[in-house]
Amino acid sequence: MDLFDKDENKEDKKRKGGGFNILSGDSTGGDGGYGAGTLSLDNMSPIIVDPADDNAFVDMGALHARSAVEKKVKFSGEKDDVPNPRLYWMVWVTVDHKDGKPHYSGVAACEMLVEESDSRIRKGYKSLPEHVNNMDKSLKGRLILEHMDDHSKYILGAFLKGFNEDFWNNSSDELHQVLDVKEE
Repeated sequence: MDLFDKDENKEDKKRKGGGFNILSGDSTGGDGGYGAGTLSLDNMSPIIVDPADDNAFVDMGALHARSAVEKKVKFSGEKDDVPNPRLYWMVWVTVDHKDGKPHYSGVAACEMLVEESDSRIRKGYKSLPEHVNNMDKSLKGRLILEHMDDHSKYILGAFLKGFNEDFWNNSSDELHQVLDVKEE
């Protein structure tokens, strides 16, 4: 017995609104209706650059702030709140097609500091507005890498080249120039 719905013919009623709709691909079928203006993150990947370990890796959990680096970290918007910080770069990479060929179209990096500690919950720094804005800029095909150090750029460039050489070769000269740094 349903205490909240006194109608005996529940099966005949149609469910009205209130639920979540999962959108994928072209949600509107090109008609500009419901779901128009939504962003698709299908072609974006978060790459974490760890300059201390000379490593870069894809971690899809970062799309929801659940990457391996971000787990069990209490983030603050103040760098001074992080004792013994370790630098990571969250890099939002978008792949698009140009002349029918896939390429890295947008690449935008965000600084992240995480306390090096064995404590259960570590302290960290990241700017949420910067992450959101750089995700958007990456989707729009922009390059935001000028604030990265050369060592981190070198790691990122080597990772992108090694991940898919065709994507790298089809990418812009500007991206090649920005990431073509010499390792010391």
